[in-house]
Amino acid sequence: MAFVEHFEIPSSDIKRAQAFYKQVLDFGYEPWGDDMGMLLQPQEKGINGDLHVEGVLSHPTVVFTVDNIEETVAKAVANGGSQLGEIQPLDENSRWVYIKDSEGNVIGLFDKTE
Repeated sequence: MAFVEHFEIPSSDIKRAQAFYKQVLDFGYEPWGDDMGMLLQPQEKGINGDLHVEGVLSHPTVVFTVDNIEETVAKAVANGGSQLGEIQPLDENSRWVYIKDSEGNVIGLFDKTE
């Protein structure tokens, strides 16, 4: 089973992007240091998103929580997708990886290992 975890929006200027999403969509912002933070939905409706300094991906991404990253990556590869890079730890109990779907779209996968 999978569900949408969050979205990711890259930015070349975090302060400018944070102000944009506040003024245009009324999103709150919780900083996680100087180069990333969480965009928070107004009135706690919908999903929140990660705002981060532009890196490997220069476009917005949707991240899905899955039961097991390795199994999901194997299914993606068997169905015409591919894994991008190695599975990365996020903290002691969670991991992430990017994959390409059968159409070349990049999506993120996230799981908890506890």
